[in-house]
Formats: sequence, C-alpha cells, structure tokens
Amino acid sequence: MQGLKTFRGPASRMGGTPEAIGQRLGALARPIFEAYMAQSSAWAAVSRWRGSAFAQQLRAAAEQYFPAYVAEIDAMAASLGWPAHDLFLWNCRGELIHNAPDGCTTLAVRTPEAGLIAHNEDGDPWLRGRCAVVEIQPEGKPGFVSFYYPGSLPGHTFAASHAGIAQAINNVRIREPRAGVPRMILARAVLDAATLADALAILRDTPRASGFHHTLGGVDASGEVRVHSVEATAQRTSIVEVGAPSGHANHLIHAGCESEAQIVTDSSRDRQARLAELLPALGVRPSGEALVRTLQDRAGAGLPIYRDDPRDPDDENTLATACMRVEPRGVTFDVWQNGVHALGLQVARGG
Repeated sequence: MQGLKTFRGPASRMGGTPEAIGQRLGALARPIFEAYMAQSSAWAAVSRWRGSAFAQQLRAAAEQYFPAYVAEIDAMAASLGWPAHDLFLWNCRGELIHNAPDGCTTLAVRTPEAGLIAHNEDGDPWLRGRCAVVEIQPEGKPGFVSFYYPGSLPGHTFAASHAGIAQAINNVRIREPRAGVPRMILARAVLDAATLADALAILRDTPRASGFHHTLGGVDASGEVRVHSVEATAQRTSIVEVGAPSGHANHLIHAGCESEAQIVTDSSRDRQARLAELLPALGVRPSGEALVRTLQDRAGAGLPIYRDDPRDPDDENTLATACMRVEPRGVTFDVWQNGVHALGLQVARGG
C-alpha cells in the first residue's frame, strides 16, 4: 500500500502505545493531509471553534473518560505537524457543525448461520481513492481492522475487532449537542471492548456529546451471534436487536426519536425510502452478495443509495462498500471500491 492511495495489498499495520499508534496514523496521512484540509469546507467551518468553551468541554470529557484516545490524536497531530487542539477539533466535527459531510448507508440481518453487516462509507468526494484500511493492535486490547480517514481516529466508519465485534457507523445530524464525550471517541472505544456486552454498555452509559447510529454485531455470553441497531445520542440510547433485514441511512428512525432535533437531508430521506422498497425482495436470509448489490443501487425516484455524483447535495460520495460476516470464530471482512472487490481479511476472534 502506498500512502492512502489504494486498497490493493495488505492493510497498514501498527500497534503499541497510543503515542506509537498516533505517530503511525499521522505518517500514513501526511502525504495528502494538507491538501485534504485545504479543500475541506467542513474544516473551514470547524476551525471557527478554536478556543471556544464548548471545544474545551469536549476535550475535557474525552480526557476524563478515554485519555488514551486523546493521546493518540495528539501524537497523530505531532506527526502531521498540526496543533493538537486543531486536530482534536477535527475529530469533533459532528459536534461542532452538525451537518458534517460523513454520510453512509448500512444494511444488517441475522440468520441462523451468521450476522451480516453491509455498509456504504460515504464521505468527502476528494477522498475517493485516498483512504486506507489499517490493522491496529493497541497494548492490552483485542486489536482491530478499520477503514481510515486521514487525520481521523479510526472507528467512525466500518471496522471489526479480534473480540469478534463488527461495527458500522452512520452519521446522524444532531442539532443540539451538549458537553460530553465526542462520538468519534466512543466509536473507537467500541473497538477496544472485550465483549459485545461491554461495547453496548459503553454506548449506553457514557455521557455523549452528540450522536451516531452504530450497527454492532458480535457473540453474546451464550455464544450466539447477535446484531444490534443502536441510536446513541446526547439525549437517549435506543438499542434494537436485528433479525430480519433492516437498513439505516443518516437520520434517527427508532421509536422515540421524534422529540430529538435533527437534520434530515433529502439524500438521507431518499435512501431510507429506497431501502424500504428494496428490503422485502431480499427475503429473510439474504447473502452478503445480495446486500452489497443493494448498496450499489442507483435507481429509485430520488437521490441514490450508491453515490458518485460530484454535485451530490450533501457533498458526499461512496468511498468504499464493506460486508462483514460475523460468526463465533470471528469476522470475515470484505471491501469493494468502485464496484470491484479490493480487500478480503479474516479477523479471527481471539486471534
């Protein structure tokens, strides 16, 4: 793998202390990071929060609950030659600008054989072909494989850990954030959890600053594979177990979400509606290939599920598609770019 330009070949590997991991993540991103930030309207908006009381509260909450991830971000910043507080701001973009350009569509199902989670990672069109998959082994933790945006803490995209946990994240645009742990920090914490129950407890019990939708798959205490749809926001945590095929775009849809102020974009509304049209045809036991085909859909009356229009109204394109098959032995992790299978890994449980 050269820099962040291709998925071909093995994932970039790193491990050790938070500082060692952050240094390697920064080195991987360094060739393109300045150009990425220079063209990013999201960074232009986020940077206006420098020195704000709210930004300081977010950092204080992150340091209180998860100091290792703050240390990792700070080391990444040093490796990139960026001020630590600036890079921390960038990793709080969902709290600071509400309409951050990180989209995504996720499908999930549990069959008697396995749990399946399929995911379109939608982000800044400039990043097409410029992201990577990383393998990270933190000291004393299970270790994980994750899609990596340059300069962002891994975990807020799609990932699988050696604890047998698979996670796919959907941006939700919360209008009323509050002081608490930033959502990208929490998404990373899930990947260091020892069990599925621990991961769910992190999302349920930690004071949150804004919100994400997490699709989590793993093995419960009895050895059964489970898949959960989790809307974890500043106001509430809704955990729904997935059985039949389900889908989630970029707004809250669980019962009880009506009282929470959020932004629902045309793209998110159209993708959710298109999923409602397509899911019944999948039946109750679809294959991973069928889920991936659904995520490549460009039809329907509105804006498409698969996004490759440079004029996308949310300023997002599909950067990669993943399918993660969760079994008691671990997670089979496959990635496509531009409709072509680009990477396949076995993330063994306990391995």
